[in-house]
Amino acid sequence: MYHVSRQIDFCYGHRLLEYDGMCKHLHGHNGRAVISIAAEQLDSLGMVMDFSEIKKVVSTWIDEELDHKMILHKDDPVVPMLQELGEPMFLIDRNPTAETIAKLIFDFSVAQGYPVTRVDLWETRRCYASYTAE
Repeated sequence: MYHVSRQIDFCYGHRLLEYDGMCKHLHGHNGRAVISIAAEQLDSLGMVMDFSEIKKVVSTWIDEELDHKMILHKDDPVVPMLQELGEPMFLIDRNPTAETIAKLIFDFSVAQGYPVTRVDLWETRRCYASYTAE
């Protein structure tokens, strides 16, 4: 099996609902998504997938949808206030944990037809979460 990975850096904010710790407050991260793709066979150029193709599609989506946005649960009580202020948000149905954001990027990549095996979402230099294909 052949594997390639592409790193995509982006900034985002979030907070966790019903959490008893520092992450219950609005805060931000300089995140890094690592998208890993696998194939049994290489294409005619000898590649699993061109890195620029991953950048063109996945990085563009992350830049447009997640970068410099507050990723929040759709029922977060702060949402109406941020909407009134015109703040950019990406609303989801679950708590916006690193695990949830990794799956969000994984699902988008798979929906594009990419044979993704894993997405790692680095929240800090020391902490990351992963979502893998089973």
